[in-house]
Amino acid sequence: MKRNRWIFPVAVTAVAIAAITVAQDRLLLESYKAAYLTAFIVLLVSLLMIVWFAAFSDLSRRTRLGGLIVVAGVAVAGVIFLKLTTRVDGTVSGVGVPRLVWKWTPRAGENTVELPAVTPGSAIHVDLANTAPMDFPEFLGPGRQNAITGVGLSRDWSTPPRKLWRQPIGLGWGSFAIVGPFAVTQEQRGSTEVIVCYETATGKVCWLHSNPNARFTEWQGGDGPRATPTITGGRVYATGATGILDCLDGATGRVIWSHDVLEETSSHNLTYGKTCSPLVTDELVIVTGGEGGPALLALHKQDGASAWKAGGETPGYASPMLATLGGVQQVVTINSQSAAGYALADGQPLWRFAWSGGMPKVPQTVPLDHDRVLISAGYGLGTLVLQVSSAPDGKQSVRTLWESRSLKPKMSNVVVHQNFVYGLDDGILTCLNLETGKRMWRGDSYGFGQLLGVDDLLLIQAESGEVALVEANPTAYRELARFPAISGKTWNNPALSGHRLLVRNDHEAACYDLP
Repeated sequence: MKRNRWIFPVAVTAVAIAAITVAQDRLLLESYKAAYLTAFIVLLVSLLMIVWFAAFSDLSRRTRLGGLIVVAGVAVAGVIFLKLTTRVDGTVSGVGVPRLVWKWTPRAGENTVELPAVTPGSAIHVDLANTAPMDFPEFLGPGRQNAITGVGLSRDWSTPPRKLWRQPIGLGWGSFAIVGPFAVTQEQRGSTEVIVCYETATGKVCWLHSNPNARFTEWQGGDGPRATPTITGGRVYATGATGILDCLDGATGRVIWSHDVLEETSSHNLTYGKTCSPLVTDELVIVTGGEGGPALLALHKQDGASAWKAGGETPGYASPMLATLGGVQQVVTINSQSAAGYALADGQPLWRFAWSGGMPKVPQTVPLDHDRVLISAGYGLGTLVLQVSSAPDGKQSVRTLWESRSLKPKMSNVVVHQNFVYGLDDGILTCLNLETGKRMWRGDSYGFGQLLGVDDLLLIQAESGEVALVEANPTAYRELARFPAISGKTWNNPALSGHRLLVRNDHEAACYDLP
């Protein structure tokens, strides 16, 4: 009879394993919900096991007492030596679930190596006006397409990528913009937010522009700037996490003009900070606004004078995108409760697609052709293709062509190649048919990393810091190679200029020559 008492722990364990398996299946449950449910199941099972062990097992009283003493000792040791953290210092993944770490684990930035300064008179001559076909001059590359062609990467990495340099970097979640032999990114160094120009081949600092007392901190999203500079016409345009928009001379880092976007529009910062990479057209610099202010702002790029302001919605976390839809050149943007198009000439609203949901919307819009645009988001929203039509009177309307919850890219951007779209569905690489939204396949997990399309390949920056090479093939998932590019949590986008790959996260950066 006593032996039957062991049925209880065996049955509870089996049920718990089954429940966790279901919770981890992201087809059924969002990843952050799955993580919290898993933690709850583990805690509940642990408590049930302790109660069963102490009161209902057929073990001797001495054994049960000893077991309880051990459990109590482990609990006390945990209280003394461990802490529950929600900080983004490498302990919290994109799922956003608190984790246990040692109490002496420093926050990101507390153990940052002193970074090199530029010695007057020794700066490298910088020319950001002389462009090349393989430049990567803005967020997601030329035209913000997140797909580049003509690179000719090898599919065989048996001889691994050659490291040119790997070194510490200031806090930040943006990427590099690359023109010629130079790369520019944004960092947090102490209380100062900086824009830094590096020599791509060596990692040497060429120039540095500082914005003192501009530090953004958020308990879950981390510290530092989160946007990527835009390089055009020999100038650098960059938006800091606190809303400072700078236009710099690309040769020296000298300020040409600067605006505090949030202060000047009497608006408030977003929860996770300003993430907008400036969109620069022939005449304008366009950025998103803040809560309580305009959704978009356009400034004349030569002198920073205001051109127009548009919309009254709180913007989302994607950057503005230039597109021609229904025959009208426009700026497409994601707001907290909508996707919308505004006329490039004067900011007049053209169309609005209501897209509710209280969670952040991060991925970029992807214009597909003359009248279609793809939008996507995580937290259960999924991927949609919208069609924008123009009436004879010039008014525009929008409708949904298809919607799929098989691809929910929480923080990463998708890649469109030929007639298919590739993205990370809560971290798992997924392929959809672009015409129907039907899922073609689901591959391995790369965490909350980023993708870049390179010809008929996908270059994937995994959340772990590894870089993988995957075929952009709708018939089957096939990873060709991977290597450990950097270490630690990496939410940043990779940047590729020719065969040179630049990667970074919130504590280190590296440059590799790819085969």
